[in-house]
Amino acid sequence: MNIAVIGLGLIGGSLLRALAVAGHRVLGYDADPAIRATARTAAAKASADHRWQIAASVGEAGKPSELVVLAVPLTSVAGVLDELVDAGFTGLITDVTSVKEPVRELVEERMRRAATPLAGFVGGHPMVGRDQSGFEAADPYLFTQCAWVLCLEEETSLPDWLHLAALVTSLDARVVPTTAADHDRSVARVSHLPHLLAAALAASIAADPLSATLAAGSFRDGTRVAATRPELTAELAGGNAQPVAEALDALMADLEKAGTLLHRADPIRALRPWLRPGFEARSQWPALAGDSADLPARADVLRRLGGVGGWIIDVAGDRRTVTAVRPAHP
Repeated sequence: MNIAVIGLGLIGGSLLRALAVAGHRVLGYDADPAIRATARTAAAKASADHRWQIAASVGEAGKPSELVVLAVPLTSVAGVLDELVDAGFTGLITDVTSVKEPVRELVEERMRRAATPLAGFVGGHPMVGRDQSGFEAADPYLFTQCAWVLCLEEETSLPDWLHLAALVTSLDARVVPTTAADHDRSVARVSHLPHLLAAALAASIAADPLSATLAAGSFRDGTRVAATRPELTAELAGGNAQPVAEALDALMADLEKAGTLLHRADPIRALRPWLRPGFEARSQWPALAGDSADLPARADVLRRLGGVGGWIIDVAGDRRTVTAVRPAHP
């Protein structure tokens, strides 16, 4: 398959490498000339059957491709889409952006006004990352066993969705079907809100050298993502502002309840029931895989699977069924 990857940071660079290893013909592009040069040098050093090429523009990357993957920051998505439209690209588009509704809206707007319509769009988001960033940190096996969201909206072409699901599972990732709105609500809780909490906790010791000296495992684990560049965290949380604000309000109310309990005559006893739900939820995470089963490849069936936390590990060659796994219940 001819695939273009636009944006060659950690995720885009890793996907470029993974697709090349899987035998696809891959074109990469990044707006930064230095990153393009680094990627070209890395391609020359790769084995002959695992190499990729680097294009000089978005249009050059998209023109011969059947699929374009947008691996750029949210603030750059609109510009890349415009370049693809201007270049006359008519293939399938997916993305790996951490928020889905804003990207969906940008694509729909361009589909409405494009003289030559795009073949289709399926929003995506691999739930994976590292402390390191940039093409130098790219790893072709980064996506192994990661949960990879593929959005299945009412308007999504099911053949396009299954085509991408087959591609993603071929990289040993687990495809989770859901909608853009449900994705954004979930990642607000499990990704974007933790970034804000980590930043606040890390900043709390800035003027307290004793605390900085005493900080150990709990502080390290609770603040790991505070090391993310502020610009990136701002895009994560700000690009998903309403769901993140709602999740933050709910968490603040819960923490205020904990604060009230700390003023009780016996705070130790008062805190135990407040702590219990979090302890139980964390003890049961991550969910263990239950038995696998073949399901009909229908949109309603797939969305129900995602709704119960299930995922897909394979797509049948005839695209009529998928092999699905539901989480095991304790």
